Amino acid sequence: MTTTYFLFTTAFLLGITGFSAHRTHLVSALLCIEAMMLALFLAMTTLSTNIHLPATAMMPVILLAFSACEAGTGLALLVATARTHGSDHLQSLNLLQC
Repeated sequence: MTTTYFLFTTAFLLGITGFSAHRTHLVSALLCIEAMMLALFLAMTTLSTNIHLPATAMMPVILLAFSACEAGTGLALLVATARTHGSDHLQSLNLLQC
């Protein structure tokens, strides 16, 4: 395993570890998800430049667009949660209560 793939794998695993360890606030969960998406974007960009296929050139851009949509949706949910519940604590959310 080369050092670049090791770094991408380590960055993704740190995002997963942060997501599982710091689940008290919605903001920290969103930041960890964004860190995982950034690690995937960097790995996909490096992979597509190493392969040199024209079909793989657009995959990182599409992933970046989906990541931006996910961030916008997450921030909208954060604002809605803060308005209805008063805070962004994940423990105060109940799936059975709308």
